[in-house]
Amino acid sequence: MDPLNFTKKHVLVTGGSNGIGNGIARAFRDAGAVVTITGTRSAEKYETDIEDMAFIQADLGTDDEVQKVAREAGQVDILVNNAGMVAYRRQEFQTEIFRRILDVNLTSIMTLSELLKPGLAEVSGSIINISSLTSFFASSGNPAYGASKAGIVQLTKSLAVAWAADGVRVNAIAPGWIATSMTEVSQNREAINSEILRRTPVGRWGQPEDIAGVALFLASPLASYVTGETITVDGGFSCSI
Repeated sequence: MDPLNFTKKHVLVTGGSNGIGNGIARAFRDAGAVVTITGTRSAEKYETDIEDMAFIQADLGTDDEVQKVAREAGQVDILVNNAGMVAYRRQEFQTEIFRRILDVNLTSIMTLSELLKPGLAEVSGSIINISSLTSFFASSGNPAYGASKAGIVQLTKSLAVAWAADGVRVNAIAPGWIATSMTEVSQNREAINSEILRRTPVGRWGQPEDIAGVALFLASPLASYVTGETITVDGGFSCSI
């Protein structure tokens, strides 16, 4: 039996309408899973591939919307907490925006995971949280984004320990520089782009598919003894100088 065959598995990917989340959602769909994704806009406004996926429009920065997602998603075997936001031009130093980003990036993970935990426990399910290299490095212009992503690493460990006896595995992925709409600013600035490529040993930007492969592994029986871990997927960036 193919351990990466997810036929009949129900997968929920928050923020699966774009970027890394969309890459993960497509990978699970192509592996046979029944996939539900969320997005902040209506489905027809996305130009990405969301074919054959159930869609829930939701802003995960509010408890009511998170509860709506849990209710409409139904039974979930694999939860991928990917939805996130960032604010540039030092906006994250404003308390209101700082709080908003933590609500979307971190609090929603706790809330949604807790709501879906009973169903996940019934099927020995898996939770995969999407963190970032900014979990480990300073992010001088984005303190809220950095703090929220660092919090995901700790939350992953805590939930993994708390829910292991219930059969729920909880892991995280920390992507490096991945080519998405969120990183277009860095991709388009030659000085930043050149430095990223110089420091990345594999010599290229990552793609959403690079993260998706690790997500499939973590959700599969191949990772049945893996919980509480954060796997860095960055082409060697974090171990280079």
